[in-house]
Amino acid sequence: MDTREAAERFVRVWERGWAAHDVAALLALYSEDCVHRSMPFREPHRGRDELAAYLRWSFEAERVTDVRFSAPLVGPDGVAAAEFRVRSEEGGAAATLAGCVFVRFDAQGLAVETRDYWHSAEGRQEPAGRLFLL
Repeated sequence: MDTREAAERFVRVWERGWAAHDVAALLALYSEDCVHRSMPFREPHRGRDELAAYLRWSFEAERVTDVRFSAPLVGPDGVAAAEFRVRSEEGGAAATLAGCVFVRFDAQGLAVETRDYWHSAEGRQEPAGRLFLL
């Protein structure tokens, strides 16, 4: 498994999948027994079924207008990270979400562990400085 290839596929599919709310495409990136942490102090979503429920819940009230992911930063032992920015509307109000995801891939290139850190703001915003540091 080439970590860079897996990470590039991960961000490419997430960019398209989030924009389209394509839960099936996103789930195909993960191992059956994956562990996803949507925020550091929340209980993790364990396995594809819990992840699917979380994604459907997250997408329920959101109308996405733009999704961007940075090129991934690839580290040792199957680990990668990427930044993201999502513009959306919820209840008719514009919102911007920006954050990063850390991913650990298995030997088949599937995500076995992911952790997100993100912040949301009202309106259409860009992070201070460049859009992405990576």
